[in-house]
Amino acid sequence: MTTLINDDLVLLDADLGADTTSVIRNLAELIAKTGRAAEVEGLFADALAREQKTATGVPGGIAIPHCRSEAVLEPTLAMARLNPAVDFGAKDGPADIIFFIAAPAGADNEHLKLLSKLARSLIKKDFTAALRAAATPSEIVDLVAAALADTPKPPTTIPAPAAQMTAANGPGETGNGAPGAASGAREAGGGPIAGEAGPTPQPSARRKRIVAVTACPTGIAHTYMAADSLVAAAEEAGVDLQVETQGSGAVTPLDPAVIADADAVIFAVDVDVRGKERFAGKPLVSSPVKRGIDEPAKMVQEAVAASENPNAHRVPHFGAEEAAEAKAESSSESLGSKVKKVLLTGVSYMIPFVAGGGLLIALGFLLGGFQIPDFADKILTGNSLANLPTDFPAQALGPLGAYLGAVAFKIGSLSMAFLVPALAGYIAFGIADRPGIAPGFTAGSVAVFMGAGFLGGLVGGILAGLAAYWIGSWKVPRWLRGLMPVVIIPLLGSIIASGAMLLFLGAPIAALSEGLNHWLTGMSGASAVVLGIILGLMMCFDLGGPVNKVAYAFAVAGLGAGSIANQAPWEIMATVMAAGMVPPLAMALATVLDKKRFSLAERENGKAAWLLGASFISEGAIPFAAADPLRVIPASMLGGAVTGAMTMAFHVTSQAPHGGFFVFFAIGNLAMFAISIAVGTVVAAFAVVALKRWAVRKPVDTLAPAAPVRQAA
Repeated sequence: MTTLINDDLVLLDADLGADTTSVIRNLAELIAKTGRAAEVEGLFADALAREQKTATGVPGGIAIPHCRSEAVLEPTLAMARLNPAVDFGAKDGPADIIFFIAAPAGADNEHLKLLSKLARSLIKKDFTAALRAAATPSEIVDLVAAALADTPKPPTTIPAPAAQMTAANGPGETGNGAPGAASGAREAGGGPIAGEAGPTPQPSARRKRIVAVTACPTGIAHTYMAADSLVAAAEEAGVDLQVETQGSGAVTPLDPAVIADADAVIFAVDVDVRGKERFAGKPLVSSPVKRGIDEPAKMVQEAVAASENPNAHRVPHFGAEEAAEAKAESSSESLGSKVKKVLLTGVSYMIPFVAGGGLLIALGFLLGGFQIPDFADKILTGNSLANLPTDFPAQALGPLGAYLGAVAFKIGSLSMAFLVPALAGYIAFGIADRPGIAPGFTAGSVAVFMGAGFLGGLVGGILAGLAAYWIGSWKVPRWLRGLMPVVIIPLLGSIIASGAMLLFLGAPIAALSEGLNHWLTGMSGASAVVLGIILGLMMCFDLGGPVNKVAYAFAVAGLGAGSIANQAPWEIMATVMAAGMVPPLAMALATVLDKKRFSLAERENGKAAWLLGASFISEGAIPFAAADPLRVIPASMLGGAVTGAMTMAFHVTSQAPHGGFFVFFAIGNLAMFAISIAVGTVVAAFAVVALKRWAVRKPVDTLAPAAPVRQAA
């Protein structure tokens, strides 16, 4: 422990300059002078960069500039007692006690624990008072050594009768065997925080239970100081709080049972929370990590208030789905699940390329007219803002409209050209991670060249991903490993996947793709209505899941082939978008028609679902489907099928792939587009209300007593 600091690393009553930059530079020079850093500039730059992310001043006249740096040779503490004090960003004024924590880039866990332990000691008033009273550097070194060697005292033992707890409070045992009631506020895996135990909760008054995560970019100081500050504030407020510190050392996760029992969550973090999905649905108070040090009592109060507010911001549920997908990557995962996952990866990454491009194409038509595809290239090569086109069909905005329309159309077309390569590239990424991207994009481009379209992109992406994954599994000499992901895998993966597409697979897939597209886009009359029903059912079946994505990807893939002479692809796009808007709009309407059939949370979700549905975000209905899938999904599919049939029957078109009512300018026959959606919404809303009234689940004897069974009216 004493190797972290020595007398040469302590400066007492020193003038190190008037600002943080000067102080940090002087301390970096001191560390380099003692032989603990290879260079001053590298250490100074890393520490200053960390300071610029978040000020390191904390209440009590303390500052802890810190960093990890390649320049540091061994973990080091440099301490300065400043005169005059310097402002390090703390709310209560300048700092006179400075600890510069310098860790090597690859510091081991034991040293990181010691460094974080020192940071935690700095929020103790008796320790900082002793630092200010020390007369010599040796006294400072001794104080630091004592702080690093200190072991927290066990909590005060509670007599057996007083320690008895109700089932609501739970046994509360921690890793060190101390009763949870004795301490109330704890850090995950670390036992009770030193200090007197709070009063034992009475059986009739359950204390609020909060869990927290603290994390800073470096994971050395603020992470642990915020944890201790929150724990102390919670104890003072009579709140049970447990903290997970996601620092540089080993992380002890919170017990899932503790999270499940928590009333609210505090995130005091400057980086992403690892495993955020564990807290899905919990009321959330979130802030930078430094606020956990500066205002811990306020954060605890806000968390308590959030736990009692049904409208409080909550940890989103999407993280749980991502976690489930990540956990599915195991040997027991079925082949079907793996295929579905990689296909969804490709489609999900493809959509941003297409959405922006499709909207720009629609804007190009709005500004330049429906003949803009025929003139865009000629306008852009022969004209400019200073030389507007005059020999093209007149538009509402005249020559300026024609030129801007050409610009928008061309950018959109180029973006749409990435559809198949992006699909293939990210399917390969889903199989082989980053080494698969280059072979996948190349195979997708070959599919475009061969005319194999959407199906060719699927096949090419899978081939490229499998090839890259296989090549990456080769055992190669150590000197060759660095070249594998950047040279060998892209080269050989592209040869295998793209070669197979060019030599064997491209032509047959192109013929199949062309025949399928001709058949689908050539549907008219009754067959077109049937297609609309099928697409409507697919869009509403899983609300953003694989079936929904397949229907959407099919529509988007054909969007670029639409024209004045062949509007079938635009009709398919309008059908898919309109049907996808129905589920959230229907659920929003249902919460208005029959409020008592929905919980307070569902009624609140219904308010947001109006906007989500109007924007073509089918996922707005997911909270309703998750709570009651056997009623919500069939009702949504019924409404979607009606809307799909109507849009195809009335030849509604859309030249934009996304946006709902907000891309009204890209919709052909806008009135019937709105009417079709309205009819489908009403049908689905009345269907779900009817199902909730009369299709009642029978009570199940094995239901937990606390789970109420919904009864018929």
